[in-house]
Amino acid sequence: MNPVTIVLLVILVVLIGALIGLYFWGKKAQKKQEEQKAQIEAAKQTVSMLVIDKKRLPLKQSGLPQMVIDQAPKLMRRTKLPIVKAKIGPKISILIADEKVFEVIPVKKEVKAEVSGLYIVGVRGIRGHLDAPPQKKKGFFKRIFSRK
Repeated sequence: MNPVTIVLLVILVVLIGALIGLYFWGKKAQKKQEEQKAQIEAAKQTVSMLVIDKKRLPLKQSGLPQMVIDQAPKLMRRTKLPIVKAKIGPKISILIADEKVFEVIPVKKEVKAEVSGLYIVGVRGIRGHLDAPPQKKKGFFKRIFSRK
């Protein structure tokens, strides 16, 4: 056999092995995510809160308790999280919002939120509907290609 053919076969076998490994790793991650969602749904509570401020901050600057920061995975410590500062009853709390919910949360308004621990899962307006987040403008090329 030609040496080039042997090298190509070895590369092909390695790629197939990597794809099989990624498939099983993805299945395992998907099961873990479904379990976490079930736990969040089970511990969910509806509370009334006044949203003071919302920002995207790194975990260290968020103002969350040190125990929460220590438990976070190392990769997550560098990313910016959607942080909401809200007044729940007489106490001011710092919470982490879901990505989908963060855009809808109004600032300086009272809302009913579904909270699971420090995590905001859903938001409803107390007085009427919440305003939808403003639509982002389409870029030049997206406008051109969407017309066709």
